[in-house]
This record gives sequence, structure tokens and C-alpha cells, in this order.
Amino acid sequence: MTAFDRTPAAAPIEVQAPAWFISDLHLTPGMPRTLAAFERVLAQAGSQARTLFILGDFFEFWVGDEETATPFAAGVAAALQRLAQSGVTIYLMHGNRDFLIGRRFARAAGATLLPDPSIIVCNGQRVVLSHGDMLCIDDPRYNRFRRWTRKGWVQRLFLMLPLATRLKIARRLRADSEAGRARHDSRDDGAALPDYGDADPAEVDALLAANNARTLVHGHTHRPARHAHAHGDRWVLTDWDLDGRHPRAAVLQLDAGGFSLLPQVE
Repeated sequence: MTAFDRTPAAAPIEVQAPAWFISDLHLTPGMPRTLAAFERVLAQAGSQARTLFILGDFFEFWVGDEETATPFAAGVAAALQRLAQSGVTIYLMHGNRDFLIGRRFARAAGATLLPDPSIIVCNGQRVVLSHGDMLCIDDPRYNRFRRWTRKGWVQRLFLMLPLATRLKIARRLRADSEAGRARHDSRDDGAALPDYGDADPAEVDALLAANNARTLVHGHTHRPARHAHAHGDRWVLTDWDLDGRHPRAAVLQLDAGGFSLLPQVE
């Protein structure tokens, strides 16, 4: 059984090139170098891009749109709003950590929320966009969690909890994530990334076929590369981390010359 609905995505969105794609920034006040790199990208995008796609896990966690009023989130939203006002169209897709981002934050950021998956047409290319977690079907426990947490009534019940309770739950989950990151960063074997589940090839081909596309762009797996599949190519976006021992950050660009990578590690 597959992890995603085989119903084709909504009608394609026509977007202007150059289009930039990023995901998995996991923004948090505790990662100031990563935030600074993102702000530099926004400054570059104002003159070098026409469309910006953020494909999930933009924040390390998000427990409700009340967070829009916090100094950190308000600063991020204001930076995106300035980019939008400069003429760059911004699209934001939910990830597995920030699926509760809602209209309040989107309005503050000048961004349009995208369903997962979505189809775009840019420079004559039809491209499927996804966060990517729905393609990783080898973890039944996570997939059960994903199915339940995407239910509207479950989200409404969670959002009814006091904000302090929601933050406590999120911080506990983040502490587990940080512990794994710390174990990885203490390694001396040169490994660049921790081991995340990968997208299932059959799921990738099914998603491309269902949407009559030859290209998929997603994040989530932290395995940046261009992969060839029977039904087309899959571009995996890198996660961003300029605060750990293995710095990484990059933008994927689509323009008249096709796809290209714009590294952001100095």
C-alpha cells in the first residue's frame, strides 16, 4: 500500500523563472548562522529570482500561528514580506515539523501556502513539488503519525491545548532531534549526514506518472542529489545547517538553462 493519494495534484501553477527551491532549514533561534545564510539568500533572491519555493520544515517546529507574534518568527516573516514586496512570488509548503503553519503566518510573510504535492510549470517544464515525507514508506510508525496529524480534527484538538502545553510537546520532540544531531556531530568518520529514510523508487515513479511529469523536486530525506527514475528525474534538496560540524546549505535553481545548484556554504 502506498503512502500517498494517487489522485493527481491540482491544476498546475504557472511560475516565472528563475525559480529557487529550498527546504529543511529547520529555523530556530539556536542556529544563528543558518538564519544568517537564509537572510543572505533572500537578499540575493531580490535581484536574481522571480519565484521562491520553500518545501517544508522551514521551522524546526511550529505549534500554531500564535508563534507568528514571537520576535523570532515575526522577524523571519518580515524578511519574507520584504522579498515579496520586491516582486518575488513566494510559495510555502508544509513539512513534517511545521504542518501547523497557517494563514496568519502566510499573510505576514507574503507567501502562498501550497498543498503537497503540487504541480508547477516553469520555463516549459512540468515539475512535481513535495516535501517528500509521504514517499518514505519504510517507516510504518511515522506514516501512521503522519496520517493522524494531517487530519483536520486532530489538528483542531491539538490547537485547543494551551500554548505552553503545545510548546512543551514540541520542545520534547526537538530535544530528541537535537540529541541525534549531537551524536552525529561528535562522529569523526567524516560522514556528512545522519541516516534518514529515503524515498521509495516505486512511489516516486507513481507520483510522476499520476501527474504526467518527468521531474520531481523534494526535501525531507537530507540526501541531496539528482536521481534518475524510470519516469523521470528526482532532485532532492539539501537540509540547511551552518551551525554544526558539517555545514551545508544550497539553493536549487530552475531557469532557461535547466536546473542548477547554488551552494550557500562559504
